[in-house]
Amino acid sequence: VFFNSAGLQLTNKNRVAILAELDKEKRRLIQNSSMNNPGASIPLSRPALNKDFRDHAEQQHIAAQQKAALQHAHAHSSGFFITQDSSFGNLILPVLPRLDPPSPAE
Repeated sequence: VFFNSAGLQLTNKNRVAILAELDKEKRRLIQNSSMNNPGASIPLSRPALNKDFRDHAEQQHIAAQQKAALQHAHAHSSGFFITQDSSFGNLILPVLPRLDPPSPAE
């Protein structure tokens, strides 16, 4: 049984898109405010700090997803799995045991 993480990945992408849209809107409001009041050009927040916070929150979310996927896989499968960053977006990967090749018959 495979743990389908497509729904979780879609939810994560939606959150990132919403955060990006909010950041864009905030920048627009700050720009409009500074145009109307030239003396009030003090930034409300540091964009780098917001980006770091977003990155940290996203990493925590991914770690929670990995933990849930790993627990599900161990509970519903006789195989062994590990958490690993994957080029294909997989949260966990199955581990196959190495078997020694059979010794030649003498």
